[in-house]
Amino acid sequence: MLWKYGFNDKVELRVITEFSLSTTPASSVYELQPVSLGFKTSLLEEKGIFPKVSFIGKAEVKKSEVLQRKTITPAFRFTFQNNLNPKTSLGYNLGMFWNEDLHETYLYTLALGKSISPKLNYFVEIYGLVSPNQTADTRLNGGFTYLINDNFMLDTSSGIGLSEISAKHFFSFGLSYRLKLQQ
Repeated sequence: MLWKYGFNDKVELRVITEFSLSTTPASSVYELQPVSLGFKTSLLEEKGIFPKVSFIGKAEVKKSEVLQRKTITPAFRFTFQNNLNPKTSLGYNLGMFWNEDLHETYLYTLALGKSISPKLNYFVEIYGLVSPNQTADTRLNGGFTYLINDNFMLDTSSGIGLSEISAKHFFSFGLSYRLKLQQ
């Protein structure tokens, strides 16, 4: 779950809680991931060919088996968005994060989004992770969002791994609900 609190039109506080299921032929593992705290801030608005630019930063506390202590692992990304026309947008991100052993990994995304109707949108995205001590992990996914009303949205996506170390396939379902805490 991604919990967001908007301080104003430019800055939001973010709390991320994740529950995951990983399956192999031998077992299934359910895990509650460490809680991440972070923020997102708008840096530049789109102007002509120059994209809208935002910065997302976060950190979480993880137990490192190698370092034998708890470690704060930071992550950041710059997000870019160009509206190609009133119904189509191109988004791309560049970022970096560190694991519990403080090894860095670089990430990238390239996504094309399209509005089918005022309530229904779809996207297709290629993204990946590159680390100095591991083979690149590249994936392709796509999905839909459906706006039930101004405060409630459903989304679904699925994808495949394109490299040997990637997950073979994955599926996700989500919902977003906006609570108005202030009048």
